[in-house]
Amino acid sequence: MAIICIANQKGGVGKTTTAVNLAAGLARRGSSVLLCDLDIQGSATATLGLAPAEGEASLAECLLHERPVTEVVRPTSTEGLHLAPAGEALAAVDIHLATAMARERVFQRCLESAVARYDHIVIDTAPYLGLLTTNALTACDQVLVPVSCEYLPILGLKLFSETLARIRTRLGAPCPVLGYLLTLYDGRERITVEVEAILRRTFGDLVFPEPVRINTRHKASPSHRKTIFEFEGKGGRGRRDYEAVVDEVLRRLPGPKKARKAPRARTQAAGDSKP
Repeated sequence: MAIICIANQKGGVGKTTTAVNLAAGLARRGSSVLLCDLDIQGSATATLGLAPAEGEASLAECLLHERPVTEVVRPTSTEGLHLAPAGEALAAVDIHLATAMARERVFQRCLESAVARYDHIVIDTAPYLGLLTTNALTACDQVLVPVSCEYLPILGLKLFSETLARIRTRLGAPCPVLGYLLTLYDGRERITVEVEAILRRTFGDLVFPEPVRINTRHKASPSHRKTIFEFEGKGGRGRRDYEAVVDEVLRRLPGPKKARKAPRARTQAAGDSKP
């Protein structure tokens, strides 16, 4: 069982897109998967069309009252994929955590009830390094870092790396980096080539071999409350790219690989090849 945190302090780098589609892709391989939405904007919850109604409990209540995450889990349209949704009160949780005992491990305690029930747990996080994100990083087994092919996200990686180092030193949480995933990739742009070169030079094999290419389908699918696998046809490049992400995640995770490898067409349409 692996708990994978999708994190990067920079917004707009594809964290939610990656969290939702990685979780869905793992479920499609036969795994039982829980997606936890720890982003105060609730983007993963909105993407799956499962926003809690007024009065319904969410992850916010779990954290505020240290209740088991399993109390708020609900099924999604993808078989094997469940969601622990964000709620409106999640924005106030950071303030509450500031005075909580062992405040960096509240989410870890809430998550204990779910660990034995799922093959994988994927956590989506907010685009800032507050106590919510610290809780996610402390609870996880692996950290997957999406990095968009732009200049500013590269600058932010230094601060993010320093944060991981502090968590390891002060909290004793390993939070190892599973890898860096290039997103919004467009090989026709010079900045994309430069960012990729910097990342591969700096992090070597930690950078995933295949990027997630820029694709309007990723922007459109949330408005239809669908994952990329539901929204795009089998030949679609967004779907192929996230199949490749799932392949690489399963290859990198330690231990036996329980999930089956789904067949995936490698033939690409004209004009759709990676640069």
